[in-house]
Amino acid sequence: MTTDARLRAFVAVAETGSVRAAAQRLVVTESAVSAAVAALTRDVGAPLLERQGRGLRLTSSGQTYAGYARTILGLQAEALAAARGEADPSRGQVRLAAVTTAGEHVLPVLLASFRAEHPDVALGLEVGTREHVWGLLAAHEADLVIAGRAPAALRAVVRAVRRNTLIVVGSPAVTADFDRERTTWLMREAGSGTRETCETLLASLDVEPPTLTLGSNGAVVAGAAAGLGVTLVSRDAVRGLLAAGDVMEVAVPQTPMRRPWHAVTYARPTAATEVLVAHLLAQQGPPENRWHLPRSRATGRSRQVTPRRGKALG
Repeated sequence: MTTDARLRAFVAVAETGSVRAAAQRLVVTESAVSAAVAALTRDVGAPLLERQGRGLRLTSSGQTYAGYARTILGLQAEALAAARGEADPSRGQVRLAAVTTAGEHVLPVLLASFRAEHPDVALGLEVGTREHVWGLLAAHEADLVIAGRAPAALRAVVRAVRRNTLIVVGSPAVTADFDRERTTWLMREAGSGTRETCETLLASLDVEPPTLTLGSNGAVVAGAAAGLGVTLVSRDAVRGLLAAGDVMEVAVPQTPMRRPWHAVTYARPTAATEVLVAHLLAQQGPPENRWHLPRSRATGRSRQVTPRRGKALG
């Protein structure tokens, strides 16, 4: 197997925890995966995997090498896309990653209009927590990320910004009897930036209300509409429910909160990625749905992510 194939086999085992699962993911035989990992281990000169029960886990050397392996594979895919896209951006490829709310409520309309204008650009979208999507960008496994503020360590570039407001909502019955200390607060899954923001909000209000974790953006929104409690959520996620009267905004100190969406790339995006960014900036519609250049870009300077106190939202 080539070095590229060996790296893919190793990363697959690292992520799945077994040779069998890695083989199923890669659609190859288990013996091929085992041989690839063994050859890579010999090349590295240090043990990369060790037994854990019936499965496998990374050694300390393996953990270090896995990060480099993902980046190598991501850079290779990026390089191929960049080279092919330079020849004809209209037939290039863009690997998108977005946090859940953006993936569910911000990107679908944008991608539909982009596909209508650029049907030959290959698009891929991965949705996950902020840690996951920023990890994809760090490993060069994504060309464009839609999320909150990027970690400063990425040294990424903000290409466009869109309004995003966090509000507290609940069903009409719950909001009529709302008490921020007694009413149940519906929480997102661990790793969600919105969850961390909500926890920070409650701490700043010096209250410890009952909470219920529902595990996803869609679940907390549905739970709020069903009367399970209130939740802190992007207005984008509940715009239709607000208009229909199924949920109502609750007056809570320090809300609404401004948490803009950022479209982020590395400093040298592929030509096809540039086409998508240009399309994003050209979209018309209500002011709250429009993307625009970050202030520094609008004045002619490239805005690079810089260290800032506080945590990124996703």
